Amino acid sequence: MTKAELITGIAKQTGLTKADSERALNAFLDIAKATINKEGRLPLAGFGTFVVVNRKARTGRNPQTGSPIQIKASKVVRFRPGKELKESL
Repeated sequence: MTKAELITGIAKQTGLTKADSERALNAFLDIAKATINKEGRLPLAGFGTFVVVNRKARTGRNPQTGSPIQIKASKVVRFRPGKELKESL
């Protein structure tokens, strides 16, 4: 699903205009980013939780040459689905 498709879906379900739906979605995304950066997690009841985890440095392979390369440690966001989302599948 693209962002445009999500905006259209929000507009249809809420009766808002596409412009208002886009502003609402952008506001949610901004708040979600800020919360994840500040607290390291974003729980959404009934949906799931986004959590920041640390990845260790590791050795990988260059797919073109096959030579080993060092991949730096980094932070990534992982999603853990909630009970209601799991049951809906």
